[in-house]
Amino acid sequence: MSIKDCYHCGADCGKKPIHFNEKDFCCNGCKTVFEILNTNELSCYYDLESTPGTIPKEIEGKYNYLENEDIVAKLLEFNDGSTSVIEFYIPSIHCSSCIWVLENLNKLNDGVATSMVNFPLKTVRVTFKNNTTNLKQLVELITSIGYEPYISLDDADAKKNKIDNKLLYQVSIAAFAFGNIMLLSFPEYFDVDEFWLEKYKPLFRWLMFTMALPVVFYSAKDYFISAYKGLKHKILNIDVPIAIGISVLFLRSTIEISLDIGSGFFDSLSGLVFFLLLGKFFQKKTYDFLSFERDYKSYFPIAVTRIVDGIEKSIAVKDIEKGDRLLIRNEELIPVDSILINGNAAIDYSFVTGESAPVVKQSGDKLFAGGKQTAGAIEVEVINTISQSYLTQLWSNDVFNKKNEVTIKTITDSISKYFTIAILFIAFFAGVFWYFYNASMAINVVTAVLIIACPCALALSAPFAIGNMLRIFGYKKFYLKNAETIENMSKINTIIFDKTGTITSNSKTQLFYKGEKISVEELSIIKSVLRASNHPLSRSLYKFIKGEASIEKPTFFEEILGKGINATINNIEIKLGSSNFVESNLLETNETSIHIKINNNLKGCYIFKNSYREGTKEVFQSLAEKYNLVILSGDNDGEKEYLEQLLPKNIQYKFNQNPESKLEFVKNIQQKGNKVMMIGDGLNDAGALAQSNVGIAISEDVNVFSPACDAILDAKLFNNLPKFLTLATKTISIIKASFVLSFFYNVIGMYFALTGQLTPVVAAILMPLSSITIVVFVTILTNWISKKI
Repeated sequence: MSIKDCYHCGADCGKKPIHFNEKDFCCNGCKTVFEILNTNELSCYYDLESTPGTIPKEIEGKYNYLENEDIVAKLLEFNDGSTSVIEFYIPSIHCSSCIWVLENLNKLNDGVATSMVNFPLKTVRVTFKNNTTNLKQLVELITSIGYEPYISLDDADAKKNKIDNKLLYQVSIAAFAFGNIMLLSFPEYFDVDEFWLEKYKPLFRWLMFTMALPVVFYSAKDYFISAYKGLKHKILNIDVPIAIGISVLFLRSTIEISLDIGSGFFDSLSGLVFFLLLGKFFQKKTYDFLSFERDYKSYFPIAVTRIVDGIEKSIAVKDIEKGDRLLIRNEELIPVDSILINGNAAIDYSFVTGESAPVVKQSGDKLFAGGKQTAGAIEVEVINTISQSYLTQLWSNDVFNKKNEVTIKTITDSISKYFTIAILFIAFFAGVFWYFYNASMAINVVTAVLIIACPCALALSAPFAIGNMLRIFGYKKFYLKNAETIENMSKINTIIFDKTGTITSNSKTQLFYKGEKISVEELSIIKSVLRASNHPLSRSLYKFIKGEASIEKPTFFEEILGKGINATINNIEIKLGSSNFVESNLLETNETSIHIKINNNLKGCYIFKNSYREGTKEVFQSLAEKYNLVILSGDNDGEKEYLEQLLPKNIQYKFNQNPESKLEFVKNIQQKGNKVMMIGDGLNDAGALAQSNVGIAISEDVNVFSPACDAILDAKLFNNLPKFLTLATKTISIIKASFVLSFFYNVIGMYFALTGQLTPVVAAILMPLSSITIVVFVTILTNWISKKI
């Protein structure tokens, strides 16, 4: 940076720069931004990248409309009165320093709780305190430091759906130039007569030069930018050799026509950029298609209870309509924005705001999607339909992401880096050799080597293979959170199963009652308590008990996961749960049961005869051949003898486990070097699901949505679990095979390039074709293996 450049934005300060703190600024806006950052001890922002800022715009009065409460309500994603959440689209996000300063907004404004940047989408999601700051102040702050957000009042989603046609324009310009330069090159190709050489040759050459300028400085600029940023951070990315190849062609061609010693390589140059961008365009369209299809298919198999004329019916979340009346049970997630109609609401919004303290709500209050009810059952009325992308956002929240080991992506990036270093050395020594052997061939050989050996195809293997497999899994009703889940599944050597609600089927459970006769009124009260619980046994017993639930709702409700329920209805105390929790001695043998106390008087118990899912025996026999298997259950060991007869001999059994002990068991297994997959019902198993290398929640007819899990499996497809694991393993094998194919292609291409048998324009055609070949290869193979299994 020269002394006359602005310290903040890098612009020319002109004749009258503004001096402050021994630094020069082009305007008061840039000076103000520096003061803000420096005062808040954020001046290290300038260490990340020179001239990182953009010139702030005049903002005084510009955002007065954000004082209008109706407008603010439309823009906010969440607002519970004390905390608000909003997502901004910020077009000027472009580098690491942008991410850094935007994720440190809390140091610039005490009202900001968190801010997270999504770099690919150029968005920042901000959670702020309403009593400390407001939306207008927040927007003015972000704008003042050079990151003005794009705000659409007409369409809240416009910022996300805005179409970027830049790549299309770049391809079009390169195609136009390539076609016309080829036509202008024909006379010299065919060595026409002296009249042509004397009169039109210089004109045609400079026309070709003119057409090549937008190709190099617009169509190909992203390659130069990417290469520059990589080198600046001491990283050799895959765009470095491409940028060198384009530069060599352009400079050599310009020198040749300037000195009238040749016609240059403008046709090869424009052809190279055109075919590079064409391959890039194909890759983008293909990946967009895969992503779209996955988004479209992957409606989570979660359901919610809709109440129509007093009748409760489970429906898919995507079928919720405005005006529906929903029953939200204890520990269930609120899937849509709604109004509280009935019940005691204590909402945990930690999935949205990161704060787990329950917020108490009264009848008539607005409840936001993403909150979890923690105080019994409530009834709500829907005011907005479901936004699947919002649930996806919650599920993929960085707060719940696990720290993974070295991934296929990391390996790919590493290979690409060393690959780039290798081809730069090869190109250099090849150029030296050909310079002394045949100088006229040197430039062609170097350029061909740089182009043909580009590791783009290598870098495409993993994202396309895994992206397509995510789509296939979603189509088969097995929904994975991200690409890393597939890779982690391929490394598993231990699988842990919960029992109730996981390998047992709630719909086929048989129940028997033992104890004193329970009156109709007492059954009605018991059913009202069970109605609030989301536990599989509670749900089964709720359906089993005939009659209606009590009109009176619990005035007190407490569900202790893994143990039971304490509740009070109309001054009647109810206690439901395990024998230890209720202090019951009705059963001499350990059997799955719910014991009942009313006003401290032991009434009896309901005994469950579990029905195991179809194909359970075959699933365990198949998995036992390759994996260590464990049954980790919160129930007693009453059915251990039956399970030992049903399942293979080498299975480990652990009963009477609470949620904490399940988590510790998983952790202990991992400390011995095992890679663990935990399969549970998403309720009592949340801790174990989060701790495991892969957590899978089984979904039957309840809302089991949980950020703790990595995948959700439709319960009807439980018997396909071994096939899914096989698919994951074979997908990684396909990626490795594509690595070998890409390497083989590069070796052959390198041979022809080094021997001078490959011209730059042919290399430019073959390079994107190799990328397309890899995409087709992994897509066809992943589709093929999915049909065979």
